[in-house]
Amino acid sequence: SAPREVIDHVGFEVSNLARSAGFYDAVFLALGGRRLHEGAHAIAYGMVAPSLWIVVRGHAPAPGYGHVALMARGRAAVVGAHIAALTSGGTDESPPALRPHYGALYYAAYVRDPDGLRVEFVSGSR
Repeated sequence: SAPREVIDHVGFEVSNLARSAGFYDAVFLALGGRRLHEGAHAIAYGMVAPSLWIVVRGHAPAPGYGHVALMARGRAAVVGAHIAALTSGGTDESPPALRPHYGALYYAAYVRDPDGLRVEFVSGSR
């Protein structure tokens, strides 16, 4: 089915997962949301589907930390968005491919925008 939203999820890289989890646990409880995924290196929050991820990767906070994932209407749209990004001033971070570690149908590409911010195009996440 066609996506109803453009933003699939936002990911923040954090320096201390437990500390950040305490913060986002409280925030999402106040908003009516909850943890929807929990692992050793990542926790995801949302109302129905995971839409905010906090991830620890052992890097110090810096510009470009984290990313936004934009929902695509299928694999061809992921490829098209990746090409459009590269021809419009973006740089390749990872070309379109299946990402089975995120889900059996998860197909995504990653770019950096002209300011170095990380953008993901994804299909099959939900």
